[in-house]
Amino acid sequence: MSVADRNNVRVRGSGKPMIFAHGFGCDQNMWRFVAPAFEDRFQTILFDHVGAGKSDLKAYDPAKYSTLSGYAEDVVELGLELGLRDAIFVGHSVSAMIGALASIEAPGMFESLVMVGPSARYIDDHDYVGGFSAEQIEELLESLTDNHMGWSAAMAPAIMGNPDRPELGDELINSFCRTDPEIAKAFARVTFTSDNRGDLQRVTARTLVLQCSEDIIASKEVGEFVHNQIPNSRFVVLNATGHCPNLSAPAEVVAAINAFV
Repeated sequence: MSVADRNNVRVRGSGKPMIFAHGFGCDQNMWRFVAPAFEDRFQTILFDHVGAGKSDLKAYDPAKYSTLSGYAEDVVELGLELGLRDAIFVGHSVSAMIGALASIEAPGMFESLVMVGPSARYIDDHDYVGGFSAEQIEELLESLTDNHMGWSAAMAPAIMGNPDRPELGDELINSFCRTDPEIAKAFARVTFTSDNRGDLQRVTARTLVLQCSEDIIASKEVGEFVHNQIPNSRFVVLNATGHCPNLSAPAEVVAAINAFV
């Protein structure tokens, strides 16, 4: 099976490659308001992580995907199949760290990273503020395990933010609920328990860290930490609120990426 088939890869436009990677519980459709803005100048590449969207669920390997490195390996394989060189990687949420790991593994593949709402570790650790205690993360994961649909209905609107636009929360609920429950549980655990703080200083690609002004998943302190640890990075705080500005404020995301690239 080709990587393109495994990850439901979609390529549009021409020019410098720009690859978009979605976050937990989502798929490439989450970039539908952002990626088209670049198709006239870039070759845009969208894909679904294995276990998400229209990826090949038969390719899901619990052992491989028990760490973010497994997902980063897929990104590198995708890049090799497409012959990517000096590409731009745009990653939302957990995919920001997946992109960082891929850029370390294949340094010539990505010249730039755009991290949208990244977190190197969600769990507080001594003087590091990740936003959640270990107990809170375990409760979150247990709740997801006990009732996937109920967890999705409760958490998605909070993650999305923007309560005055309930249709956005509804879309995220539907996206979460479409994900295979067992895969969702596993991906949630690797997302919320990973610690990639030690990897950030190994990133050599020029990097843009995009942080929403209010985000219950990845706070401003978390975004600043990522920025301070990556040697060649820029930090931009968006006016957007919530954790999914690619849906709630796509024009602002597009403008920030344009200014960077």
